[in-house]
Amino acid sequence: MASVDEIMRKYGDKIDYDLGMYKKKRPSTSKEYETFRKEILGKNLTFYESVCNRSEKIVGIRTKKRDKIQKSIDAVHLKITPEGAASAATFFSLLFSILAVIFGVVFTLIAGFSIGVLFLIVLFILIAIVMIFPLTNIPIYLADRWRMMASNQMVLCVLYIMMYMRHTSNLEHAVRFAADHVGLPLSLDFRKIIWDVETGKYSTIKLALDDYLENWMEDAPEFVESMHLIESSLMEGAEDRRVALLEKSLDVMLDGTYNKMLHFSHELRNPVQMLHMLGVVLPILGLVIFPLVGSLLGGSGTLKAYILFGIYNILLPLLVFILGLKILSKRPVGYSTGEILPQAAIKKLKKIRLPGGVEISPLWIASGFILAFLIIGFSPLIIHAISPSFDFSIAKTADLDFLDYKNEKGGDCTPDMDCFGPFGVGATLIGLLIPLGLGLGLGWYFIVKTKKLMAIKKETQELENEFSSALFQLGNRIGDGVPAEAAFGDVARSTKGSKTSEFFGLVYSNIMKNGLTLQQALFDPKVGAVYKFPSKLIESSMKILLETSKKGVSIVSRTLTGISTYIMQIQRANERLKDLMADITSSMKAQTSFLTPIIAGIVVGIGIMIVTIMGGLQDITITSPADSADNLGLQGTGVSSLSSLVDLFSPVNIIPSYFFQLIVGLYVLQVVAILSFMSSVVENGPDSIREQSSIGKNLKNTTIFYFLVSLIATLALTILVVVVISGFR
Repeated sequence: MASVDEIMRKYGDKIDYDLGMYKKKRPSTSKEYETFRKEILGKNLTFYESVCNRSEKIVGIRTKKRDKIQKSIDAVHLKITPEGAASAATFFSLLFSILAVIFGVVFTLIAGFSIGVLFLIVLFILIAIVMIFPLTNIPIYLADRWRMMASNQMVLCVLYIMMYMRHTSNLEHAVRFAADHVGLPLSLDFRKIIWDVETGKYSTIKLALDDYLENWMEDAPEFVESMHLIESSLMEGAEDRRVALLEKSLDVMLDGTYNKMLHFSHELRNPVQMLHMLGVVLPILGLVIFPLVGSLLGGSGTLKAYILFGIYNILLPLLVFILGLKILSKRPVGYSTGEILPQAAIKKLKKIRLPGGVEISPLWIASGFILAFLIIGFSPLIIHAISPSFDFSIAKTADLDFLDYKNEKGGDCTPDMDCFGPFGVGATLIGLLIPLGLGLGLGWYFIVKTKKLMAIKKETQELENEFSSALFQLGNRIGDGVPAEAAFGDVARSTKGSKTSEFFGLVYSNIMKNGLTLQQALFDPKVGAVYKFPSKLIESSMKILLETSKKGVSIVSRTLTGISTYIMQIQRANERLKDLMADITSSMKAQTSFLTPIIAGIVVGIGIMIVTIMGGLQDITITSPADSADNLGLQGTGVSSLSSLVDLFSPVNIIPSYFFQLIVGLYVLQVVAILSFMSSVVENGPDSIREQSSIGKNLKNTTIFYFLVSLIATLALTILVVVVISGFR
């Protein structure tokens, strides 16, 4: 018994010691994962986490969507609770409301009480209340985008796992290999799976993977089926049956992707058309009659401008954006290879180099450009603030002034009177420079910021398109007994003139001229060929080449030719997906680049014409009261007196054309940015570089087109008004 007790105590102490060491190791692993998680989420989401956690302690609001929000929080790996998300939304709503009230009180103390300021406060408070619900659902929106980004990498994920397991039948190593190469955000999910196994949450990688796959059972059943086929290959004893199951997993993934994208392309047509009608055509066409209807309804023109700004520059863009996100959330699995550039290199590529070697962010130059246009665009307001009575006539026959500020009775503005405006065509044309400057400045900023990165993407894409055939040649050459180092040179010579030749030639040059090993020639941080063409697909293929080279020439040859076939299948499926989405994306691009600016530009011209006509009619009734009724044809029409007409078209009741075009111009920029974002996501999936590049190009082109259409429409219709009004005088 003594010996038994001694043995139990001895091994009990050893178990306690091992458990103690295990517990000591857990925090370091957890810290590693937490550091990686924060790097992936970025500063914005980690800041959002801290805000939610602090707001929960202060406010502590509960939500009815707790289960749905919690599921979204788990999907995005956020360290918050549903109550924290609801509390943060409520806190910001209260803060925004308090700031609106403070602004109203301060403005009232400085300039006196006005109905417009009171309405503005009430409008901001209503907006704050309405915003509680979308702000509470931020985790859901983040989870939808996370799902799109992750699903866009699932095809490549299956490819990486089966590529690795083709030569090494080890699921844990294959998952780790996929986590290292698949890219964000799916890499974070797979690292979490590995972390759960290492920390003892699951005893095997299969249990951890199966638990994770349950989250995709509804959204991506083809991915779940493919992963289960990969798992089942572990139980096959025959090599040919094992490889057949691995190949079947990729076929299932590609077929499922194509079928889902086919249904999505058919279902997307009507929602996109509805979004365009409700978010672009109807709102902009409604602006045509707004100046006239607004004056007939009476009330302060300033108040109407506030209402118009709140509807068109806050509520409608927000509504269009939310509807767009709901449409995009239904986008199925796509295909994306991803880049391997480090963040430091990406930040450097986003900068521009000035003479002298100084590198600065294009944001500074864009900000200066926008500021210059804003100063010129707001110059009518600045001139009036300095000298209220300053003005000059641009059409004496029609009594059209450049600034055209008017007093309450419609007369000329003097320093001792309350003035309204500017109603002048000249001021309005200068005001067109505000949306022009914003559009060109922001467009240039996004284009320059992404120019170098897009060039790298283009070169890498060309290499990937040619890579499958080159990889097949490389596998055959190695299979013929040619050393891998020499085989790279042979393939480079046989593909001369292509991007593939550049890649393989660089590897061969590094080996022969620089004396590097094959691994160094591929992955050296300074001269490695993989970092000259940053592609996850190419990087993973070369790593598999290095690993299989340890197992023999025949295995290397079979593996490379197999990978070549798989890549070709994926590229063929990707082209089919692009064909399916071609009609939708071309329609969205046409709406963004042509329909929206031309409709908005014509509407601005018509709106300015209506305001000019109303101002001209009032001038006629004031300057020639004896003959105005006869000139205007008002005798016997039921109008009781000329004073009624004067009051109807009083400057107090009319929205100045300067602010009208400004509201329309800002709305065009907002809608173009939203539609550009949507078309990029529909075509390429979530890709911030392509999204910003698309927004930049469309903002630049559309803004110039809108400016020209507005300028031509305004000048043409104003000349028509001058001729008509001159005939009444």
